[in-house]
Amino acid sequence: MTELRGQPGLEGRPIYLDYNGTTPVDPRVVEAMLPYLTTHFGNPSSSHYYAHEPRAAVETARGQVAQMLACEADEVIFTGGGSESDVLAIRGAALALRSRGNHIITQQTEHPAVREVCRTLERFDGFRVTYLPVDHDGRVAPAALEGAMTERTVLVTIMFANNETGTLQPIAELARIAHQHGALFHTDAAQAVGKIPTSVSELGVDLLTVAGHKLYAPKGVGALYVRRGVALEPVIVGGGQEKGIRAGTENVAFLVALGAACQLASRGLGEGSPKQLRALRDQLYQRLCGYLPGRVHLNGHPTERLPNTLNVSIDGVIGEEVLAQTPGIASSTGSACHAGSTEPSGVLMAMGMERARALGALRLTLGRWTTEEEIERAASLLAQSVRGMQTL
Repeated sequence: MTELRGQPGLEGRPIYLDYNGTTPVDPRVVEAMLPYLTTHFGNPSSSHYYAHEPRAAVETARGQVAQMLACEADEVIFTGGGSESDVLAIRGAALALRSRGNHIITQQTEHPAVREVCRTLERFDGFRVTYLPVDHDGRVAPAALEGAMTERTVLVTIMFANNETGTLQPIAELARIAHQHGALFHTDAAQAVGKIPTSVSELGVDLLTVAGHKLYAPKGVGALYVRRGVALEPVIVGGGQEKGIRAGTENVAFLVALGAACQLASRGLGEGSPKQLRALRDQLYQRLCGYLPGRVHLNGHPTERLPNTLNVSIDGVIGEEVLAQTPGIASSTGSACHAGSTEPSGVLMAMGMERARALGALRLTLGRWTTEEEIERAASLLAQSVRGMQTL
């Protein structure tokens, strides 16, 4: 089997602290998918010999994703990634329920994949969207959702874990409120799946987004949990694949990869348990505070956040400039969708943060192959860069 070493941060390469941006593909996932790029190349929708193994592999993968989400296999729809899953969930549900109402509720700190589809529905389809505020920790108040619900509300979409701060939303409570008013509830769980438990029955959601490249599968594959009985209008039409909800010949190798990645995570076979990652994350924070006393400030909820995510602001500097001065670390100041921007994070500004503090933010995210040695080295390198910069 492919050796598990040689991952980011080793052999003189920069220390990789951008696991929320994307994860490396686990070698065991690569090994699982390779036969479907070579030997088992058939179209699973065909009726001949070469379709049998690919078709069976797709259904095995569907079962592995279902096990991860604690749902039934026929409630899993495969997609081309997290953004497509969000579009299918939000646009698909909104259009299917249009006769009942035209109101959608989301939050100000959603990922662009959610915000932009909501704006599209506003511009072109006559929907009204409410963008709920968040508190200084980045959480939506259940009372705010209750107050925003109307007779015309058909869908609430609130992400499970914020991609920048790691802040977790009280999804189960928010979903209960939506259901009490007869609305569906969708959560973008791209950052949560594989890091924390994501049982759809415990969360009480109707729709849930999975993105493969956030849990050690390749980019370009995802899934959407669709509770039985929930109707969606397809956004990719054509053949009858995926129960007619998502057309297109199945990318068998990538679906196998997603299934294998979910199996590794659900069985606890991936290195870097939540407990281990939380300890390393907190160690990194403590080291930074020690090196830069009084200048490091935690962004996001202090406890209700992903175990691998550390978002901090450093007084007197701009985060982008710190990273530019620290080539030994591969990280970001926020969402990878906005890399290269010198504007403050919209997520942090929505949390009521002052502009200077938001500009000084760093998002440091750990993963399966992060080591204690890397954490110690990263803290030292960042502190050296900050000390060498002119204070604003």
